[in-house]
Amino acid sequence: MQNRFSIGEMAAIHQTTIKTLRYYDQIDLFKPAIVAPDSGYRYYTTEQFEQLNTIQYLKQLGLSLKEIKAHLDKRDINHFKALLQEQQRLTEAKIQDLERVKHRFENRIADLDVAQKAHQLEVPFIKTLPERYAVKLTGVIHDEPEFELSLRQLQAAANLTPSIFIGGVGLSVAADQVLAHHYHNYNAVFIFVDHDDTSSQLRITIPAGRYVCCYYNGNHSDSDHVYDAMLASVSQHGAQVTGNAIERTIIDQYVSSLPKDYLTEIQMPISN
Repeated sequence: MQNRFSIGEMAAIHQTTIKTLRYYDQIDLFKPAIVAPDSGYRYYTTEQFEQLNTIQYLKQLGLSLKEIKAHLDKRDINHFKALLQEQQRLTEAKIQDLERVKHRFENRIADLDVAQKAHQLEVPFIKTLPERYAVKLTGVIHDEPEFELSLRQLQAAANLTPSIFIGGVGLSVAADQVLAHHYHNYNAVFIFVDHDDTSSQLRITIPAGRYVCCYYNGNHSDSDHVYDAMLASVSQHGAQVTGNAIERTIIDQYVSSLPKDYLTEIQMPISN
């Protein structure tokens, strides 16, 4: 049986590319074992199969070519073990990140399920909400351009990735402005986060408690009559507004092309 394989044959056997093998040769990671003296042709042997398998295995684990070369040059058990332990640590961190993204997808899907079943729009209701967390950037926001700019500033200041944004962005209105019927005097933009998403100093805790809530068809500019109805409901229940109102867009033009589908939720904390 022949024990001499061209670069094309070696690439086909190991399901890689000629370009990859040439690069490995160039950086002295994996070189052909034989160079024909007459033609200069370069050949691999079966003794090199396991070495290439090892390179592919370590690369699949996430090790860089530099790390793989360092191991193959050194071939030390403790060094190899340390490489694997570091890769294990990085993998566990990636898993945690993916779990957080999965949780946000689950929350977003739940929001959309609620939205599709929300038959009684513009009808205030009271519900108890758990403690939640958000990062918040305080500042006066008058219009959509200011909102978008503030949102990007918050993202940068809190060092958040775009995946955090999934269904978690909103505006707040101070309680005194709500009671004065100045419903569009927004005082902050916020992004809901999980407890361990960020250690930013911009992170706040939104207390658990009773909230008067209302879904309505439209965006932030369509909320006046909804706030009026919510304040009337608070009064009817003999309660008082105890904190800032939260406006959160659930469905907008980036989710549906139909304005009739647009959905926003307002939440206001109230006394027991």
